[in-house]
Amino acid sequence: MNTKIKCILLDDELPGLVYLKMLCEQIPELDIVKTFNNPQKLLEALPNLDFDLCISDIEMPGIDGLHLAQLLEKKMIIFTTAYKEHAAEAFEIDAVDYITKPVKKERLQKAVIKAFDRFNQNTTTQQFISLNSDKGKTMLYFHQIVIIRTALNDSRDKEALLTDGSLVLLKNINFESILSQLPESDFCRINKKEVIAVKAIKFFSHNEITLRQQDKNGKNLILILSETYRPELLLKVKI
Repeated sequence: MNTKIKCILLDDELPGLVYLKMLCEQIPELDIVKTFNNPQKLLEALPNLDFDLCISDIEMPGIDGLHLAQLLEKKMIIFTTAYKEHAAEAFEIDAVDYITKPVKKERLQKAVIKAFDRFNQNTTTQQFISLNSDKGKTMLYFHQIVIIRTALNDSRDKEALLTDGSLVLLKNINFESILSQLPESDFCRINKKEVIAVKAIKFFSHNEITLRQQDKNGKNLILILSETYRPELLLKVKI
C-alpha cells in the first residue's frame, strides 16, 4: 500500500494558495509536488507532471476548475471554493470531495483520506497489464516480471523476462508506455534498453546491478546501471 499520494495545488489567489500549501504540509499522506496560481501554467506543465491528486479552486480566470478537471483525465481532484452552487457539477465528474472556503485542516484531512483510500484501492486491484505480444494479447502480472528490455531483432519490440525464466515478446511498444502502466515504486529504468523490478535486485554498485535471477549456467544476471537513471534507482531503493 502506498503511504503518500503525490499532489499538486492550484488557486489563482496567492494568499489562498500559500494557506492551502501550509495546511497540506501538515497532512502526512500528502507529498506536495508543485503549486500553481494560474491554471494555464498548470496545463502547460501537465505533460511533465507526475502526480496522483489535484487540489484546485473552481472560480478562476481563463479556465475554471471544473473544465480543468476534465483535462486531467483520470487524476483525482478535490475542489476548494467559496461557492456552494458548483457541488453537483463537481460530483458529476467524480471529484473526490468538494470543500467550501475557508478551508479547515480537519475538513481537508477528511477529503485527503477519501483520496488516499481511492488511490490505494485502484493500485491494489490492478495486478497486471495487458499488452500485445507475438502470440496475441498477454497478461503480464507485476510480481512475475524481472526485466523488460529492448528486443534484439527489432528495437520497437520489447522482451519481458519472467521469474520462471520464460520470455514474452512484446510488440511495438516503447518504455514510456510500459512504465506508465507499471506500479511506479516497484519498477525502474536502469539504462536506455532495460527496465527492472526493484525487488529483483540482489546487489548494486555505482554502475552495475546484480539480480537475484540466474541464467542457464546458474550465474546471477548482471546489468549496466547508467548515470542518467542512477538517481531514480536510488530513490526507489530509499538510499
